[in-house]
Amino acid sequence: MAESIPFPISPSTSTTLTSTSIPPFHHQTQPPYYYITAKPISSLRCHAVAGPATPTTTTTTPTKKKNRYEIENLTTWLLKQEQSGHIDAELTIVLSSISLACKQIASLLQRSSIINLTGAQGTINIQGEDQKKLDVISNELFCNCLRSSGRTGIIASEEEDVPVAVEETNSGNYIVVFDPIDGSANIDISLTTGSIFGIYAPDEQCLVDYDTDTLDQAKEKCIVSVCQPGSNLLAAGYCLYSSSVVFTISLGNGVHGFTLDPAYGEFVLTHEDIKIPKSGRIYSFNEGNFDLWDTKLQNYLNHLRKPGGPHGKPYSGRYIGCLVGEIHRMLLYGGIYGNPKNEKAKNGNLRLLYECAPMSYLVEQAGGKAIDGVQRILDIQPDQVHQRTPIFIGSPDEIDKLVSYLA
Repeated sequence: MAESIPFPISPSTSTTLTSTSIPPFHHQTQPPYYYITAKPISSLRCHAVAGPATPTTTTTTPTKKKNRYEIENLTTWLLKQEQSGHIDAELTIVLSSISLACKQIASLLQRSSIINLTGAQGTINIQGEDQKKLDVISNELFCNCLRSSGRTGIIASEEEDVPVAVEETNSGNYIVVFDPIDGSANIDISLTTGSIFGIYAPDEQCLVDYDTDTLDQAKEKCIVSVCQPGSNLLAAGYCLYSSSVVFTISLGNGVHGFTLDPAYGEFVLTHEDIKIPKSGRIYSFNEGNFDLWDTKLQNYLNHLRKPGGPHGKPYSGRYIGCLVGEIHRMLLYGGIYGNPKNEKAKNGNLRLLYECAPMSYLVEQAGGKAIDGVQRILDIQPDQVHQRTPIFIGSPDEIDKLVSYLA
């Protein structure tokens, strides 16, 4: 029997949909189509007809689903950058040697208390700072890895008095500047530390002819080649040693972070194309020096401490005592870090060549800004290897706000 279902058409009329019994289709692939025609209620029926013989399909390109076990390590990523033409094979080798040094340093830091690598070395570096045991060891690790790469021509380190020219038999063309252990005062209490590096192409290759050059002339050649503005950097990065070991790098096409997986002993891509937030509610200054700073800077910090913003709260103050830790947090959360000049340090405290320039390069690649209070850090031409500079670095909106106070 047919079943009738009332179905209103308009306020004045009504119709009834009636479905008739249909023999089963054993190979039916399409649902039946119903056609309704205007007829008197007594004769209105809807008839089932078979669907089209050839169904219409839309061709779509399948999206490759990433396997949850699929990982990309630093070596693979560097090879892809080389294949894309962003870097050459020699720079790939230099960066791989730096990552190896960072793995070795991370291992020593994790076991420093066990193998008696805490405490002072009993020596003083060129800046007049007491050297920790791991300052000296980490510097040797960096130097050895870079020398063995066969692609490094000059090495400049915080722990070396002058740039070191790699022996001609092992030398390459690249200049590598680095701070092997940033925040070494944190080593003995197991807080955050890091390594910073920058890579330059030489203005002229520093090959020393000991038959004709005096030692002073040899040093002068190296210094001239090393002292370049940060805008000349080919690559820069840092390695953070904390609850995780994070190797962050830029080749001039964005910032990428790799976390050391202890199970594999490999740096795995975990932070792809990092972009610093345009603003942030965290500021990082050593406020123990507040009374030594310029009045304009004091007014800026007083502004940050006042309740404001959408939630009526002041900025949060954070200070780790390690530039790597400060910059890593800022890249992910935004904010501003400052190490300004003061009455006792007219040129600031941080070194331009191997601390401020590489970090400024990274932050600018992530969309941030870095200045010395007057000009862009990457535009400063260093005169000395261990030259110091004030620095303010962070989210673009926060730097712009600072500049308005310093003007």
